[in-house]
Amino acid sequence: MVDLSFSIYDLEYFLLIFTRVSCFVFIAPFFSMNSVPARIRIGISFFTAMLLYQALSPADIIVYGTVMEYALIVMKEAITGLLIGFSATMCTSIVNFAGSVADMETGLSMVTLLDPTTRENTSITGVFFQYVLMLMMIATGMYRYLFGALADTFTLIPVNGAVFHSDRLLNSILLFLGEYILIGFRIVLPVFCVILLLNAVLGILAKVAPQMNMFSVGIQLKILTGLGVLFFTAGLLPGTADFIFEKMKEMMIAFVGAMQ
Repeated sequence: MVDLSFSIYDLEYFLLIFTRVSCFVFIAPFFSMNSVPARIRIGISFFTAMLLYQALSPADIIVYGTVMEYALIVMKEAITGLLIGFSATMCTSIVNFAGSVADMETGLSMVTLLDPTTRENTSITGVFFQYVLMLMMIATGMYRYLFGALADTFTLIPVNGAVFHSDRLLNSILLFLGEYILIGFRIVLPVFCVILLLNAVLGILAKVAPQMNMFSVGIQLKILTGLGVLFFTAGLLPGTADFIFEKMKEMMIAFVGAMQ
């Protein structure tokens, strides 16, 4: 016979675990996409919290006197889950920046699509990079690392044990922003270099043959050249995804270390 009895303390402890997990799923890459139904996110959060509750054993009793104190503990767990998920989501935004630079160079900057992760308008090349990155995340099993890292945070940061060091969090964000532009330009460097050479050739042709309308010719050449470079450099995208995943791991480690 299945015994489903539990104490109020067990329920409170489970709800705290569920709060951190659900906030992480709400903002984490791939799971936060608009195409993922809300009931799927709730189901993933609930069953993941159940597994973690069975695996974890509360070391210390969570002491609180009023409902407001318990609400503060819930808010602390929610912020912890959001920060862990945000550290991974920041790295996926690099491809949107790279796509914006590529579209600006090829003349497709006015073509915008809805980004499935941020629900904002972004460039068409950025959406292409975003979907490739999500595909690589599924193919390489990166989502398992995300949940494994989330499970490890309950060991490193117990329930109601998070201590937010604002200076360390700020340093981690500033360090990432310093590499943000560098990584984005490394991704879009083939398109940038080819379009730069094409602009030089068009400038020379404008001087040699001034009767040609280089403006209309250049727009068409830039689009065709940019799409051609993206096609021939598609084989480099798996390596780019691996590089971003490594940065994602570093950011999650840095954020978790700033909350210990």
